[in-house]
Amino acid sequence: MQILESGINTNSDEFRANVYVMESHIGEFRAVEQKVLDLAESAREKFTSRGKLLPRDRINRLLDRGTPFLELCSLAGYKMHDDKDGSMAGGGIIAGIGTVSGVRCLVVASNSAIKGGTITPAGLDKTLRLQRIAMENKLPVVSLSESGGANLNYATDIFVQGARGFANQARMSAAGLPQITVVHGNATAGGAYQPGLSDYVVAVRGKAKMFLAGPPLLKAATGEVATDEELGGAEMHAQVAGTAEYLAEDDADGIRQARDILEALPWNEQLPPVRETQWEDPLYAADELLGVIPSDSKKPYDVREVLARIADGSKFMDFKNEFDDQTVCGTIRIEGHSVGIIGNNGPITPAGSAKAAQFIQLCDQAGTPLLFLHNTTGFMVGTHSEQNGIIKHGSKMIQAVANCRVPKIAVVIGGSYGAGNYAMCGRGLDPRFIFAWPNSRTAVMGPAQAGKVMRIVAEDKQRRNGMEPDAKTLDFLEQATAKKLEDGSTALFGTARLWDDGLIDPRDTRRVVAMVLDVCREAELRQLRPNTFGVGRL
Repeated sequence: MQILESGINTNSDEFRANVYVMESHIGEFRAVEQKVLDLAESAREKFTSRGKLLPRDRINRLLDRGTPFLELCSLAGYKMHDDKDGSMAGGGIIAGIGTVSGVRCLVVASNSAIKGGTITPAGLDKTLRLQRIAMENKLPVVSLSESGGANLNYATDIFVQGARGFANQARMSAAGLPQITVVHGNATAGGAYQPGLSDYVVAVRGKAKMFLAGPPLLKAATGEVATDEELGGAEMHAQVAGTAEYLAEDDADGIRQARDILEALPWNEQLPPVRETQWEDPLYAADELLGVIPSDSKKPYDVREVLARIADGSKFMDFKNEFDDQTVCGTIRIEGHSVGIIGNNGPITPAGSAKAAQFIQLCDQAGTPLLFLHNTTGFMVGTHSEQNGIIKHGSKMIQAVANCRVPKIAVVIGGSYGAGNYAMCGRGLDPRFIFAWPNSRTAVMGPAQAGKVMRIVAEDKQRRNGMEPDAKTLDFLEQATAKKLEDGSTALFGTARLWDDGLIDPRDTRRVVAMVLDVCREAELRQLRPNTFGVGRL
């Protein structure tokens, strides 16, 4: 492989300006994350007085000390539904991939410090996405449950699709993926089925409350009067109903028992030995990724500058570069993992589409995972492109992306516009994981182009109707359209709607991609022990 040589002057004013703009984008999304943390922290005294741990403290106790935790979809629902200022982003859930008792798991905790951990439509979408991640990557699931259930203001948006979450739990159990739930507090109505459909349940004495109908609803429905403990207390479920397998004395004890359950499983013993690999660090510092992307989004740059800062030894095997130089394909290694790269140095041309489709098939043949680095305005348009079969060749590329069998990982590092988003394995093409840099933009087209299109269409319509075009009305339409697409294309807007699995600092790209590649490799090696219906309590 050739060693990539950077052409960027890291001491230039332009580089420093790029760094300043990128740091501003990072600061914006970190400030939102901090808002969420601060709101949860404000509940500490209340939780402490009740003998409870805050949700993030529960996660910290659960995870193996010193191991990484990759939080997922942390800003789901940002400024949507009841979230007026961003402080309630996350959909009522904290989740990510981490290591528990030496086992890599999906960890999900109800964020009960914020609105009782109630679930909004964004929270449901996040739950379904997390379950898909667990199933695709063969990850056990540990849930730290304490939720008021569905946010009743949005019950009609959640109720019907909410059944998918329960169906997924049943299918995960049948597939052989263990699910462990610690019930720290309320698990009411539909929320009671989350622990009920888990394989192992730990209930915290005096705190857990699992029932289909709480005392007020029970009294209203049947006239029966019962206490919380009689209806759904931890002791009742452990000693009488048999819903809970283990009884914990407090939050910390429940988490300890969840760790013990995982430790008792021969989960890692089923894996074949993995050869230890050595790798070289990139020749260029990760900090330099802050200045690689021009502050002017219209200014082009070479995606190889990014590769030089994430690839082992900054080595890259370029594929068919002289056939088309706008779609960059080739092979690198990231912490020892061989990865096929597809990146953008411009619009996707007919030749670039054909090149990428061939390269994807070669990676599929060899079993090489794919990493897509988005920065494209989309497919090239114009008479020349149309006559050279851009639709035909673009379709080939989309077919290859949709049907290849290897893990696909995507990082949106710049623009991701139009059908270029599809061809580069955007959310709709089902990447195994997709992340975005905070400067990124995703939209059907650029805001300025959208405004001009609407203006031209409206002006033509006025002329066809025998009217003299009204410049003031057309100006307003153009500007309003451009602003709407501008506001609806930001990284925060997209991550709120789960167009990605989270925003990441560019400097963390190599570590994040290496971790999910390791997750994917372990999934490929793991053999599960499926059954027909999943494990049921009898």
